[in-house]
Amino acid sequence: MAKGINMAMIGTWAFLLGLVVAVILGLIPTILGKTATVLLLGLLGIVVGLLNIGDKEVELYLIANIAFLAASAGLGAVLAQIPTISAMLVSIVNNIVLFVAPGAAVVALRALYDISRD
Repeated sequence: MAKGINMAMIGTWAFLLGLVVAVILGLIPTILGKTATVLLLGLLGIVVGLLNIGDKEVELYLIANIAFLAASAGLGAVLAQIPTISAMLVSIVNNIVLFVAPGAAVVALRALYDISRD
């Protein structure tokens, strides 16, 4: 590893980048195709799950992800009722789901592995 590279900072920047990319691709969905969007957001989510979530943060991260993923369907339904901009808002929420779900899966698998070792 190169000297001076902080893995936690890479994870933090990946999280921020993932949110920004999710919003941009929600506002302008024609920039990338659907497959490229899913792959990009999914890979960023995996990077965040691997690099940004330490042992002390696993429980809170998973609870927050479960809450967001469960609430996102209702939020999408509410946002869909806003005239003129509903498609963009729903697309942003869906992109954020595509971003956070893979990270949650990686962290959950790591937690399951840690539990099974004990």
